[in-house]
Amino acid sequence: MLANDSAHAVRLPAPDEEVIATALSSRNAPTTRDALETVLGRAKVGILHRQLDCRVLVVNEAYCALVQRSAAELEGLPFEEFTYADDRERSSRIYAAHLANAQPFEIEKRYVRPDGSVVWCAVHVSFVLDHNGRPASTIVVASDITARRTAEQQLRESEEHFRYTVELNPQIAWTAAPGGSVLEVSPRWFEVTGIPREDALGESWLSALHADDVIHTRAQWAVSIASGHPVDVEYRLMTGSGSYRWFRSRAAARTDAMGRVVRWYGTLEDVHDRRSAQDELRESEARFRLAAQAAALGIWDYDAVSDQREWSDEFKAMLGLPVDIAPEVATALNLVVPADRHLLTALVEAAQAGDTSTRFEVTLRIRRGNDGAERWMRTAGWRMHASSGRLTRVLVTIRDVTDERTAEDRIRWTATHDALTRIPNRAHFTDQLEQAIAQAVPGSQLALVLLDVDRLKEINDTIGHDAGDVLLKTFASRLDRAFGPCATAGRLGGDEFALLLQGMQQSDLAQRVVEGLEVLREPFEYEGYTCETHATAGMSVYPADGENAADLLKSADIALYVGKATRRGELSIFEPAMRGGIQRRASMLNVARRAVRDDQVLPFYQPKVSLEDGHIVGFEALLRWRHDTLGVQGPDTIAAAFEDLRLAAALSDRMIDSVARDLRGWVDQGLQPGRVAINLSPADFRHDRLVERVLEPLERHDVPPSWIDLEITESVLLGRDTDKVAATLAIFHDCGIKIALDDFGTGYASLTHLKMFPVDVIKIDKSFVSKACEQSDDAAIVETVIELAHRLCIEVVAEGVERKDQADYLSRLGCTYGQGYLFGRAVPPDAAAMLLINKPNWMR
Repeated sequence: MLANDSAHAVRLPAPDEEVIATALSSRNAPTTRDALETVLGRAKVGILHRQLDCRVLVVNEAYCALVQRSAAELEGLPFEEFTYADDRERSSRIYAAHLANAQPFEIEKRYVRPDGSVVWCAVHVSFVLDHNGRPASTIVVASDITARRTAEQQLRESEEHFRYTVELNPQIAWTAAPGGSVLEVSPRWFEVTGIPREDALGESWLSALHADDVIHTRAQWAVSIASGHPVDVEYRLMTGSGSYRWFRSRAAARTDAMGRVVRWYGTLEDVHDRRSAQDELRESEARFRLAAQAAALGIWDYDAVSDQREWSDEFKAMLGLPVDIAPEVATALNLVVPADRHLLTALVEAAQAGDTSTRFEVTLRIRRGNDGAERWMRTAGWRMHASSGRLTRVLVTIRDVTDERTAEDRIRWTATHDALTRIPNRAHFTDQLEQAIAQAVPGSQLALVLLDVDRLKEINDTIGHDAGDVLLKTFASRLDRAFGPCATAGRLGGDEFALLLQGMQQSDLAQRVVEGLEVLREPFEYEGYTCETHATAGMSVYPADGENAADLLKSADIALYVGKATRRGELSIFEPAMRGGIQRRASMLNVARRAVRDDQVLPFYQPKVSLEDGHIVGFEALLRWRHDTLGVQGPDTIAAAFEDLRLAAALSDRMIDSVARDLRGWVDQGLQPGRVAINLSPADFRHDRLVERVLEPLERHDVPPSWIDLEITESVLLGRDTDKVAATLAIFHDCGIKIALDDFGTGYASLTHLKMFPVDVIKIDKSFVSKACEQSDDAAIVETVIELAHRLCIEVVAEGVERKDQADYLSRLGCTYGQGYLFGRAVPPDAAAMLLINKPNWMR
């Protein structure tokens, strides 16, 4: 089927269909036909004559050019094939309706060319009838109307754009005749005022004005009408809410070639909020000036529109200037300290350059004009702008903050320095280190040295904390003399100091630090005591050992950690291999945390035997933990955990609870386990609730405290808080718990400690027991300790008994109890219960 569109716009005149049809169907009139084809070929419109089966009879060049298809391509091609998709249905429907009665019709439609382009055409379709009066062929006349349709679309877009521009504009648009009579007003008039638009025409709009504004508005409007100059006037207008709002009316005239006004075009803009703000500002300014005077604030007021400045009398007094002096920028600038003048200059230049920021603040120093005194001034300012964005005013308040600034400087110094030694604290030193790294040029080197004062704890414990403070102050004061101006010092906390060394060759760094340590070792006198300031040092170098402050500190800390363990009082330089030890320690802590979390901690029990009759009199509970794949592990695999306050406490809590539960179970079975010893680490004694942590599980499992021994090492007695340790041990002793001193003789414990602390049991270290049978110094020590214990009514336990002759020898010396592989290794709770049931006698 042929597809064509109905015409609904401009109709083009069509050729006489009957004349064309008769001529085209006259096969015996070649002359007439040739002439007609010539005419058709020259026609400016496209003409196509086809039979109903789409066989082309005649087509001119204009039609072929229009659809960009040749006569051969049009042969048999239905119109649907080159009709635009959106036009096909309508085109086919109209064609079918007119074909039924052979009525010609017009349509506007789009043809689609082979390249995909589209052309709008006005198409006239007529039918040629056969001798029976039925349609035999169609004659299509098409003309290109693309330009017209495009223009119409643009016109519609323009009209729509204008309509939206007017209707959505927040301003009210209006026009007036040359004499001032209003002719038109936009729909916004009714939306704002509630007054019908027709009631605003002529001079009726004046009735909506506030009574106080009518005369002034009329006068302004009259001047503009007479002169032709634009009008700009503000007045109050009644709104739909029944209240008045301020509006700004502006209009300009359109004139003809003779300069006569043809029409006025204007807008009405709501400026109520601005007018209200201005009124409030004027009121607040008056209050502000009174408040400023009461608060002793100076005022610098600059009117940018008139370029006028005003200084308050208070401000002039702050500057030390007479009250009659002219307020000039140059005058104020001359009083500013040269180093701060750029601050004031920047503010002035910012205002001149149109800075749109509203508020600003700056603090600078001035030297008063009358006495030259230097004072700190804090200025706070506000910039005010017109609706156009133009700067209109700058208002500045000035306050003398010299006293505050001095206090702030003291606070700032306190925040960045150590109060005792008066050198930079950790935070400030770290900032200096980061700055030095950031400013380091390629190829340069920095050295970070961490220093640990070795004897601080000893001096605190023996002489007193006042002596310890003097030691720290002396140490800090010597750092500059020991390391020179190339060093920056800081106190990181406690007994740890830091040095940043710059401007030295790497080959000289180590020697320089060693020499500095020698200077620091010089003794000093304090109330009759001679004190030394030994220090252990760990050093890292930038960038080899770290490219930032955190990594450099970590490397130096590792070196110091290793040095404190192996090279006290000397310098240790960081090496990558040192990380292995630290990583092992971290691994131990991690493993211990998992063991506590997963409840894998359990006690193994090593029997304690009476050397007199060979029977079990108790056990020592030794910590073990169960690995998922490796099985039961010893405490050496998590040794670092016993130095950690939280982990040590958690491990001890697990052990105490398990021991109390096992004891209750054994007793309930009718067994007699004797006393069980539990080890406490020095870290446990740093815990505030140690007594509660021990007694609560005993009470929970109904275990009397007299069934428990607490074993401590000599290092517990040598800690800082000896008074606290003594008080804690006394509480345990009073509760019935016995205190056992483990590894006696291997540390620094003295006989005095046996008197100072409630020690009930001494455990002779196995290093002495192993050679006790030989005539050696160890044998003499063992004999002396046993004799001493008897005199002090203290029980003695010999550790590490591995041979029968050792047990016999110790028994002859009067040693009460023995413990070691001879009597059994540490075993799990069930195996310990079997020992109690079987009651072995190892002394037979």
